[in-house]
Amino acid sequence: MSGVRQGGCLCGDVRFEIAPFDAKFGACHCKMCQRWSGSALLALTVPADTLTVTGSECVSTYDSSDWADRSFCATCGAGLWYRVKDSDVHHIPIGLLDDTSGLTLRSEIFFDLKPDCFDLSATSKKFTQAETLAMFAPQENDK
Repeated sequence: MSGVRQGGCLCGDVRFEIAPFDAKFGACHCKMCQRWSGSALLALTVPADTLTVTGSECVSTYDSSDWADRSFCATCGAGLWYRVKDSDVHHIPIGLLDDTSGLTLRSEIFFDLKPDCFDLSATSKKFTQAETLAMFAPQENDK
């Protein structure tokens, strides 16, 4: 990890800086991410201690499941990040970055729910819904 990247929402009311910056990102194919982003969620995993946000008064958060929430700009509605509750990690859509050069796809989760109409990479790690839930929300498997 090195360098700094900046980004923000559509209207610019919420801006952020990530330092240090890790250029590896993941894709989530779960139905909630499809509905939230309009497709797969392509997102960076950003520890909270590397994220500086300005305009936080414009950030609204939606409790999207028992174990996660999603934040968005209250002015323009742009999705800002997805977060597993009680974690210190934000998953920030790569489209919010001012500079997306040099990014590398590292993994895909909920791969079994991916629409058949596209394929991101034959070399990325791929995790099914059951495998993803076992990693992030083991209690969901018990329901």
